[in-house]
Amino acid sequence: MPLALLALALGAFGIGTTEFVIIGLLPDIAGDFGVSIPTAGFLVTGYALGVVVGAPLMTVLGTRTSRKRMLMLLMGLFIAGNLVSAVAPTFALMLAGRIVASLAHGAFFGIGSVVAAGLVAAEKKAGAIAMMFTGLTVANVVGVPLGTFVGQSAGWRVTFFVVAGFGVLGLAGIAKLVPEIPRPEGVRLGHELAAFRNVQVLLAMAMTVLGFGGVFAAITYLAPMMTHVTGYADSSVTWLLVLFGLGMVGGNLLGGRYADRRLMPMLYATLGGLSLVLALFTVTAHNKVAAAVTIFLIGALGFATVPPLQKRVLDQASGAPTLASAVNIGAFNLGNALAAWLGGLLLSAGLGYTAPNWLGAALAAAALALALTSAALGRARGVAGSRAVLTHEAEHLEARPLEARPRGSAAHRPCAGENRPCGDAGAQGSDGVSASVQE
Repeated sequence: MPLALLALALGAFGIGTTEFVIIGLLPDIAGDFGVSIPTAGFLVTGYALGVVVGAPLMTVLGTRTSRKRMLMLLMGLFIAGNLVSAVAPTFALMLAGRIVASLAHGAFFGIGSVVAAGLVAAEKKAGAIAMMFTGLTVANVVGVPLGTFVGQSAGWRVTFFVVAGFGVLGLAGIAKLVPEIPRPEGVRLGHELAAFRNVQVLLAMAMTVLGFGGVFAAITYLAPMMTHVTGYADSSVTWLLVLFGLGMVGGNLLGGRYADRRLMPMLYATLGGLSLVLALFTVTAHNKVAAAVTIFLIGALGFATVPPLQKRVLDQASGAPTLASAVNIGAFNLGNALAAWLGGLLLSAGLGYTAPNWLGAALAAAALALALTSAALGRARGVAGSRAVLTHEAEHLEARPLEARPRGSAAHRPCAGENRPCGDAGAQGSDGVSASVQE
């Protein structure tokens, strides 16, 4: 395994920690700034929207910069944003720091995916992408609980200083270990934008939005569901999130391993399983043990889709994948924001804390439907392409003189008693190429 992947994973660890640690620190931050919890929630929403906007924006701005240098600049932006949050004297400046840090998120994972895939052989690309994303998943197991503990013990500002320190380590690792990978010759912004004319790229991104929307429809409102429906104490929610994180780590590595072998079947299995598990969560949420097992499975199945979805985008936009890869990272966060908003509407309508689970199941099922549609379109295009090639070859062969045609072919052999090849159009019972054209 290239050591450069470890440097990318370390940067991903810092980004994953700052994204999710805010959830456990919201009450402390709200109290310090004298704002309500819903108002403090803008620190979560603002970050997610910053990722959606920042992914394409920062990638476009970096089209003339080498990928290694761009990764270093993004880590610098991430460090600056967290330092602003750590010293912010007002809530508005704290929010500004969160948005600055979020601008680096999507482009880092988008460009990092391209770099990771370029470090290994073709049959190991999804595994390399998974290795980078392992930093994000481990952040939910180690970084978020640790950051929450530090924030509650020494103050939330200390947490953001620590996260900035992770960013410094990631920056140093990238500078030292990631090789200079030259950009493909002739690739410009126009080439990057052209990838979005490929319906398969758009379908993969839509799968990302819906699939991850399914995960976060349930997880966003996990705390009230576990305390009001399942009967867990407030202090247990942190450990349930750790369990979710462990599922994320295992699922991400599993998805990376099998996506390199059978990408689309892997998506069918994970999206179908995710829809089923989310639907069952409406029942298992009433039992502590069953709920804990379900939370682990949601994390595993949800993040098992990450490497295959990211690789699907890279494969379909292979000529100019950087922007498409970054926008797909934004699609993950768009799914998060969409699911949280729709789930909130269900709760406001008085449908109960388990209602978002049904929403998540429906979103995951819709993602599965898109995966099946994508595969069907791919097969149809493959058949059409094969027929076009056969037709072109047949026409080319018929245009050649008889003596120049391949010996032994129907198009070369003269018919008995006739001065024309049996393969010519109009010959009854002709075989070979002409038969292919007739079909």
